[in-house]
Amino acid sequence: MDISPRLRWKLDRFKEQMSGLIGGGAKENPRPKLCPACGTLVGATATKCHQCGASLTFGMAAASRSLGRLLPTTSPATYGILTLSCLLYGVSLLATIRTTGFQAPAGGGFSALMSLGAISGKVLQEFGASLPLPYNLQQPWRLVMAVFLHGSLLHIAFNMWVLMDFGPQVEEMYGSARYLFIYVATGVGGYVLSSLFGHFAIGGSGAILGLCGVIIAVTAGSRSIGHQMLRAQVVRLLIYILVIAILPIGLFGNIDNLAHIGGFASGFALGKIMVDRTPSSPEEWKRANLLGWATALVIAASLGMVAFGVLRASS
Repeated sequence: MDISPRLRWKLDRFKEQMSGLIGGGAKENPRPKLCPACGTLVGATATKCHQCGASLTFGMAAASRSLGRLLPTTSPATYGILTLSCLLYGVSLLATIRTTGFQAPAGGGFSALMSLGAISGKVLQEFGASLPLPYNLQQPWRLVMAVFLHGSLLHIAFNMWVLMDFGPQVEEMYGSARYLFIYVATGVGGYVLSSLFGHFAIGGSGAILGLCGVIIAVTAGSRSIGHQMLRAQVVRLLIYILVIAILPIGLFGNIDNLAHIGGFASGFALGKIMVDRTPSSPEEWKRANLLGWATALVIAASLGMVAFGVLRASS
């Protein structure tokens, strides 16, 4: 008896489903996979790597691999820093508009450009600006949050432009996990020095100068053409920053040179201590993942403290 093509398709689908239920269907041979920690080829059904012992289903390496699927394949930490900084700027700008209304740029010419999209000091303080050291010691999360906050549109635009210029190169040197640690640690180092002298400060420039310090430390004395070109780029940037620093105060806003010095010194020290290459052994991968995840948790905890403070203040 002839049956219609549609009915035949339904019967075939029913047979496939029944075969799957009783285990009679054909199964594809599972393929071997790579260990996320050391890259060793392991069996398809293995749960632990026979080379380094890392868990293939749960652990920092597996979590890093899963997170990596959601991030850009190149420079994921740099893009993560960029995204968080821009999001915090957008939220703080909305909070400023909500509390004080939209403020037209003050003054004229360059001054108006500098004040475009300015964030109020009250909002910045609520969102985690770095304060004099006694306050930072009571609320240490401020040393982290200040790295990702910015005071105006031009402020964040300049910092993120320089970040995207040098960040990917340092991230390629050290790997994403250790790079994230370097960025946050040098930013914190800059604000420790700044707060020691009683400054109110925000911005990623201390951490960016930290990246410059790392590059200077790594490329010092190197005869590599690539290292020499990179060092020349950094030296030019440092000259620009030095020129801006000695211009009349107020022309470029309140520049925290102490945060720049502290960040650069922290980066130079880390550049001399840490090996300038990606991890090459299972133990190094494990330490790098631990460092990266610990830094990410510190950032998350700092964001949580800010959210808790803002909600408590608004209730």
